[in-house]
Amino acid sequence: MSTPTLQQIQKIGLQQVLSPRMQQSLRILQAPSLDLDAMVRQELESNPVLEEAPRSEEDSSEETAAEGPSLPDDLEAIAQLDDEWREYFNQAAATAPRTDAETEERRQAFFDSIARPETLQEHLLAQIGLEDADDALRPVCEQIIGNLDERGYLSAGEEELLGWAGGNRAIAGRALAMVQSFDPVGVGARDLRECLALQLARLGHGAESAAARIARAHLEDLAERRFAAIAGALGLRVEDVQRAAGVIATLDPSPGGRFAANDARFIVPDLAVQKDGDAWVVLQNDDALPRLRIGNAYKDLLGETGQSREVRDYIHARIRSAKFFIQSIHQRQRTILRIAQEIVRIQRDFLEHGRERLRPLTMAEMAKRLGVHETTVGRAVSGKFMRTPHGVFELKWFFTPGVKTPHGDAISVARVKAAISGLIGDESPDRPLSDQEIAAALDRRGMPIARRTVAKYREELGLLPSHDRKRGAAT
Repeated sequence: MSTPTLQQIQKIGLQQVLSPRMQQSLRILQAPSLDLDAMVRQELESNPVLEEAPRSEEDSSEETAAEGPSLPDDLEAIAQLDDEWREYFNQAAATAPRTDAETEERRQAFFDSIARPETLQEHLLAQIGLEDADDALRPVCEQIIGNLDERGYLSAGEEELLGWAGGNRAIAGRALAMVQSFDPVGVGARDLRECLALQLARLGHGAESAAARIARAHLEDLAERRFAAIAGALGLRVEDVQRAAGVIATLDPSPGGRFAANDARFIVPDLAVQKDGDAWVVLQNDDALPRLRIGNAYKDLLGETGQSREVRDYIHARIRSAKFFIQSIHQRQRTILRIAQEIVRIQRDFLEHGRERLRPLTMAEMAKRLGVHETTVGRAVSGKFMRTPHGVFELKWFFTPGVKTPHGDAISVARVKAAISGLIGDESPDRPLSDQEIAAALDRRGMPIARRTVAKYREELGLLPSHDRKRGAAT
């Protein structure tokens, strides 16, 4: 038996090391607005030369950052920041091992299908496909869904709702009733009383039931457990009031809350897209972030001759750090805006007609269009939101893999899912379509996908298999 020996082996290799400045720049790029705001506040506390500029000032943050004594080496480094991003990611691509087709497919799936919780808006929009919503009704429903708060309540007033329906009260009423019929029960209500009434109605408690009457007019008394007062006001027995109170206690005052629990942070849209004539224009919400500048007091200190070298070096270092921080924020904003503008160019059909017309789009394709690495795209779209005519969506939502058609082009998975919803919505309740029959119907429409893929998309839509959809199957 041989004796184990220790050997020292030298290996030569290349390893990428990110500078602290580059690490900070990438964190700024990836940070959602609220996280970035916290980073800015922390930087304001730790760097005394950095200060927040009043909103009333007309000069831009970028111009403010460039004021003060000339620092040639510093300014040159700032100018190279864009190139450093590109160089870093190009090196990553060059040193990475080449992949085969299967590995490439897995890699692309990672970028294009990053797992994330379903939002309330997505959950509701998927249900529109199951309803008989005509071209006049659907856009109003989408507007209602896009204007629900985190509780699931409609934040718009009667006037705004009527405006979405083009002044047609009948369409406005039908659209609101349709959304209020969706799951979770109580969504689309305009206040707590309406939310509880919707849930009670679904449970079979009519408008004149004890529970409905209490929810409509005596919630304050109920909260204080004044059962006798409620009974006297409504002409009920105290035990009937107590029984009704038990029913009301089972209701959910915040039906959208379970979706908001996936991301408890309040969403501040980073961008908004609106139509200007025939063009779609992207507006960036720069007001969501503080405007920064270098404090004049520290710039003046550099001009004083009595300062020690140690003090001057410290001020130089702090100014350099502040300028890099400001420039990284500007770079982040430019990158997000460029991606959003390209999304709008590609997804014009979605903006005009809704989510059924969403085009396939990959992060690799976007990176090629913009001349950046796809990792940059992935960082930039994560946690950034854009308000559209159809609601607020994370930029990442617009990247959806495609299904190849016999003609060689591709259609988005969102469009395939919409078609599946439509087929199931139109099926006979007595003879629901099997997944194989749905696959055959999609194939006839130029959407060739396998039966198991139909089953996967159906489950993602929250739709039951055919044997459970058959009328009477649940009874």
